[in-house]
Amino acid sequence: MASPQCCADPPTLNPAGGEGRVVDSLGGVTAYVAGVRESNAAVVLISDIFGFEAPILRKIADKVASSGYFVVVPDFLHGDPFVPENADRPIQVWIKEHPLGKAFEEAKPVIAALKEQGVSTVGAAGYCWGAKVVAELAKANEIQAAVMSHPSAVTVDDIKEVKCPIAVLGAENDKTSPPELVKQFEQVLSSNTGIAHFVKIFPGVSHGWAVRYKSEDAGAVKSAEEALSDMIDWFNKNLK
Repeated sequence: MASPQCCADPPTLNPAGGEGRVVDSLGGVTAYVAGVRESNAAVVLISDIFGFEAPILRKIADKVASSGYFVVVPDFLHGDPFVPENADRPIQVWIKEHPLGKAFEEAKPVIAALKEQGVSTVGAAGYCWGAKVVAELAKANEIQAAVMSHPSAVTVDDIKEVKCPIAVLGAENDKTSPPELVKQFEQVLSSNTGIAHFVKIFPGVSHGWAVRYKSEDAGAVKSAEEALSDMIDWFNKNLK
């Protein structure tokens, strides 16, 4: 499931990062939250293998929140993100210890908790590992809109079962979900006229570009900001 690209450019984690705050339990899971709690629309952001303390991910959460959403970034890794330097625990081992099905099951009470506090529509966006969790939520009709950025482990069969509006943001240089696969996703979605969709392949970028980039690389920043803008636009169309 995981290619070397999934592990590239690891962020320097910061538990105190972001303009929001960390809550001990939202639906039973520790989470970073941002935005107005009284908002009628919420967005659940699901991290890649590096977890919910990644500074860029929290920056994205804050930006989405500034568009009028209550944003939740759950710690589905339970304080145990992937550490590339740990030779005793390569990605193949780490992945087995963090099954995507478990994260999917843990996401459901998070969404239920949001509904209980008065949220009427919930969207979910995921990166790499997290995109697969979003696909499962979209298949289970748990959310009203989905965004997957450089997804990992998502199959054509997954896309056939999606039940809500979905955006897929792919990368030109992605060995995990290459453009050929993303185009297959688009073909499946186009044949399902009942599901609104948006599919885009970003040129000149690699797997992970939307959430793991170097701030001094102007081109990388521009592409990531474009992906963020596309995500917010998609939620604005389908959640408000």
